[in-house]
Amino acid sequence: MRGNSLIVTILAIIGAIVVLGWVLKIAFHLIGTLVLIGLAVVFYLFVQKLVGKGR
Repeated sequence: MRGNSLIVTILAIIGAIVVLGWVLKIAFHLIGTLVLIGLAVVFYLFVQKLVGKGR
């Protein structure tokens, strides 16, 4: 019974590491996307300031 519990514990730890890897991978992809969106907004505001508000 003790050996079976040890195997389940080891498998649970490995599963947790795999899931954590997926979560971190998705998080870094989202961070990259958010940085690009932020740069685009800053560039847009900069261009608006250069051109003038107009109208």
